[in-house]
Amino acid sequence: MAVVKRTVHPIEAESYRILRAAADTSGLPPYTRDVVERIIHTTADPGWLDDLVTDEAALAAGKAALAGGAPLVTDVTMVAAGVTRYPATCLVAAPEAAALARETGMTRSAAGIRLAAAAHKDGAVWVIGNAPTALTELIRLDVRPALVIGLPVGYVGAAESKEALRGTALPQLSNRSARGGAAVAAAAVNALLYGDPLA
Repeated sequence: MAVVKRTVHPIEAESYRILRAAADTSGLPPYTRDVVERIIHTTADPGWLDDLVTDEAALAAGKAALAGGAPLVTDVTMVAAGVTRYPATCLVAAPEAAALARETGMTRSAAGIRLAAAAHKDGAVWVIGNAPTALTELIRLDVRPALVIGLPVGYVGAAESKEALRGTALPQLSNRSARGGAAVAAAAVNALLYGDPLA
């Protein structure tokens, strides 16, 4: 599987050396380690090591899908903006999403996910980094993703939506707590695209 080639800045390399001193990730399988470390690097918080719920086979499938040019669908534009070298689909700002939200009472993020699912039923990588309602909507839809990165944030529904994701057979990455966010979700995607910056 191809890894996106890029130049690693010395500050990033030093940051990785520091985080590996702060959090022992050496026993993790390779794709899990890439994701965990990229999230810790992004947040400067080693606590993610014990919060993330990973599946190495699911991460491998997501990495392979991205290497093959699979669609990447996000719940909000902030997640898409954080994925630095891969095009993403985000329909939260689409007029159709606003209309669907008005008609149904769902959030615009959930409406955008419903609309995107009509075009990307099979093989997409779905990244939910903001709205628990978007993850809840994705779970109920008839999609067959390569990977679901479910890391929404918030006090209302975030932990519950991630728990519901873990109750499905969907290939997935999540975390147990209410924390998450666009930067964390984008970091997970970038980890699959870039791999280990010190390798």
